[in-house]
Amino acid sequence: MSAKGEVVELEIESAAFEGKMVARLDGYVIFVPFAVPGDRVRARIVRRRKKYAEAVVEEVLSPSPCRADPRCRYFGVCGGCRLQNVDYRKQLEIKHRQVVDLLERVGGLPDPPVAETIPSPEQYYYRNKMEFTFGRQRWLLAEEIAGGQPLRKDFALGLHVPGRFDKVLDLEECHLQGEESVRLVNLVRQIALEEGWAPYDTLEHTGFLRNLVIRCGKQTGDWMVVVITRERIAEAMELLARKIREVLPTLTTFVNGVNPHRSPVAQGEEEFVHVGDGTLRERLGDLIFRITPSAFFQPNTLQAERLIELVQHFVEPAKHMLVFDLYSGIGCIGLSLARRVRRVVGMESQAEAVRLAVLNARENGIDNALFCQGDAVEALKPGFLRTHGKPDVIILDPPRAGLHPDVVEALLRVKSKRLVYTSCNPATLARDLRRLVQNYELTAVQPVDMFPQTFHIECVAALQLR
Repeated sequence: MSAKGEVVELEIESAAFEGKMVARLDGYVIFVPFAVPGDRVRARIVRRRKKYAEAVVEEVLSPSPCRADPRCRYFGVCGGCRLQNVDYRKQLEIKHRQVVDLLERVGGLPDPPVAETIPSPEQYYYRNKMEFTFGRQRWLLAEEIAGGQPLRKDFALGLHVPGRFDKVLDLEECHLQGEESVRLVNLVRQIALEEGWAPYDTLEHTGFLRNLVIRCGKQTGDWMVVVITRERIAEAMELLARKIREVLPTLTTFVNGVNPHRSPVAQGEEEFVHVGDGTLRERLGDLIFRITPSAFFQPNTLQAERLIELVQHFVEPAKHMLVFDLYSGIGCIGLSLARRVRRVVGMESQAEAVRLAVLNARENGIDNALFCQGDAVEALKPGFLRTHGKPDVIILDPPRAGLHPDVVEALLRVKSKRLVYTSCNPATLARDLRRLVQNYELTAVQPVDMFPQTFHIECVAALQLR
């Protein structure tokens, strides 16, 4: 076993969950971030535990044939795109293997029916939403420190350094959303510095600027800018909105969200609209969806379309069908099916999402979709079923935490003919499937690469009542 600080030679064997690369030394597991399967590296042990250790690469002795050149200059510091140095075909293999491993190990499902990962048509500039953070403690890059030039350390606009809630990496480029997004980040930073607006201090709970959220309609050309502040200063936001419009005339809406609490969420307790109506439009298939600052929408629009196509395929819609859409959000999945089935009933806990789903149904001319506010389990209670009928198919699209145990129990009790489960976390998907296969046969699992260059993977699972 290697001691902390020791330098060892390692062969990188594989990728584990969350993008951690795995090597072994005399059977002892060592995790090596930012390495690539097939690399031979010299690495320094930085943390040692009973069952594993962690190490950092000091030198690549023999590069893997799966290595790729990272596009971003912040790779290795910013934790957002940890697989940038891995060939994209290998990324897809890693994600497929991750889903299979979790279904076997956590789900107890031998030889699960997992298809090859559907690649994203865009490997960069695919995101329709980015959240940036203002901070009073700027993370200094190694080359900046080595340069010896005087640097401003008390203002940053970018992304948090992994493992540091107080340090922000000041970004001048990012390859996830697009060039206009980068221009906006740099413009907002410039204006804030010129105007002397103080960034938020997480420790002292002081300062003005907290978050910059940029959303774009990849297929509509709409742009939404949301600035989260600790307090309301209308004149400052009017100035910022005006200057942004001068650079980005296509700005659809500008919103100031005010978060006076210590909570770090990039959402406002109150929202003030300075430009537009506070919504952005995006198209999925032949439908247009309205999105507000706090509404969830899949960050990769093109892959969201493929996700919806998969759900439709697994549902096998027919005109006689009653479909329940649990965790229905703003109605993207349910409304995409509505014209091909008898009726869609959606259940969603967030009032704002329900309001948008109703609006989206009306604006798309869909009159056979009902959206209700409540926990998913409410839609599976006897009273609700007596009122609305027993569903032929239930669609599930829960958050990363997966299904609540009460929802799983209710699904097993209701025994709908088919379940279609969309998951952004294969670990909780595997956990839930372990229970659901008591009454259902798992017929297909389709991974969809919603987040290229990252370890995240989306899946759609189809289950048939036994």
